[in-house]
Amino acid sequence: MNKIYSILLAAWCLSCASPTAVKAQTWTIGATVLTETDLVTGITLPWEILWGPDDYIWATCRTGQVLHIDPVTGNYTTILDIGDVVTEEGSSEPGLLGMALHPDFLNTPKVYLVYCYSPTSNSVKERLVSFDWNGTTLENETYLINQIPGNFIHDGSRLVISPDQKIMMTTGDTGTGGALSQDLTSKNGKVLRINLDGTIPADNPDPTSYVWSFGHRNGQGLCYGPTGILYESEHGQSNSDEFNIIETNRNYGWPTVQGACNTATEQTFCNNNNVMEPLKEWSPCVAVNGIEYYNHPAIPEWNNSILMAVMGGLNGTSGNNDRVSILHLSADGLAVDSEEKFFTSLNQRFRDICVNPYTGSVYVALNGTSYPGTTPNKIKEFKNMDYLSVQESAKTVGQSMMLYPNPANNIITLESDKTLIGSSLKIFNYEGKLLKEVQIKSAKENIDIADLPEGNYWTQATSTLGSVTRNFIKVN
Repeated sequence: MNKIYSILLAAWCLSCASPTAVKAQTWTIGATVLTETDLVTGITLPWEILWGPDDYIWATCRTGQVLHIDPVTGNYTTILDIGDVVTEEGSSEPGLLGMALHPDFLNTPKVYLVYCYSPTSNSVKERLVSFDWNGTTLENETYLINQIPGNFIHDGSRLVISPDQKIMMTTGDTGTGGALSQDLTSKNGKVLRINLDGTIPADNPDPTSYVWSFGHRNGQGLCYGPTGILYESEHGQSNSDEFNIIETNRNYGWPTVQGACNTATEQTFCNNNNVMEPLKEWSPCVAVNGIEYYNHPAIPEWNNSILMAVMGGLNGTSGNNDRVSILHLSADGLAVDSEEKFFTSLNQRFRDICVNPYTGSVYVALNGTSYPGTTPNKIKEFKNMDYLSVQESAKTVGQSMMLYPNPANNIITLESDKTLIGSSLKIFNYEGKLLKEVQIKSAKENIDIADLPEGNYWTQATSTLGSVTRNFIKVN
């Protein structure tokens, strides 16, 4: 185990063991216990999170930012901000969406992104682009596909790189009722297959078209299983959210077919149009989102499963609809044997998921309690603390800080790296309002919080190395 990682982990565990510390939330998964930690708090509408080959978490925010996050300390930097270009309507769905990294990223450090923009007022388009990673920022934007029709709803768009090194991209039907989904001359309501340079693969069903599959409504999750099966999660209208296997040149039925072919009209259409039925569907809709294949000894109960983020529906979290669903696959990956639901009591809209390949930890991006997102948005980690991985990341660990005791009364102690000395500790309430700002003068000091009312707070400190966030509870 990386030495620095071990020291930080020991310090974190020691703080949790303090009699005045908040007892860490734990979750029992069969014989496995997962510990919940807030890795980052206060970011705006995280949409995509993925584990990069450089052992950082990469995240997109719908408002136009790409974040580079240390998974040990939570220290993050904003490596791209195109908020002045991205169309992000606060009450609906466009923005900076899907992301994928080049399959040989360490030698060819390219990042692929999809975002919405407005060429004219009250219009939305979408484009697939690439950027070069220089180790600090993203630069040299290149348009790969431009002027894909978009809208204020149903823009997709997840990205994943296929085993044969093609970009797979979901697009939404733009909320136009599904006519575009069946139109093979349109890029909307499709899964597209694209060469890494943005050209059309010669072995696509139509060598003049990006279209790989069609008849989709609004694909919100995309991942590969170990045998090369491409899985997709897709929003239904009011019924029949879907979990699909994507096959080339297959029709997925929208708008005539929702879910399985189980009405007379649907059966006729399915028989005549080579329709692929979902492996599983949910009615009424629960708003299925990002998906990730899991197979790691840290959580053996979840092996050979798809982890799926679920937002709980358009009207926000309700019941146990907001959750992470564990879709246990058959041995061949061609069926869903069962579904389990976890983390429902968090009352949060789960947007996306990624997995630490060393520790088996699961990270989730949360968008708050109601559509399309409410503060404070977070990235959480769920980790089996008893699992000792054979290998840890060898990267340099970023800056960190601790706040204790937690809960705190009138005084809370701040311990931070020397890099943060001279910066400010900002204290926000859970509505996102900045309530207090204190200059950090030493590596360990007491902060007076007597003037704050009881409640939950999150803090942020920023240096040239990035930002760190921590949460605390104030009691009287």
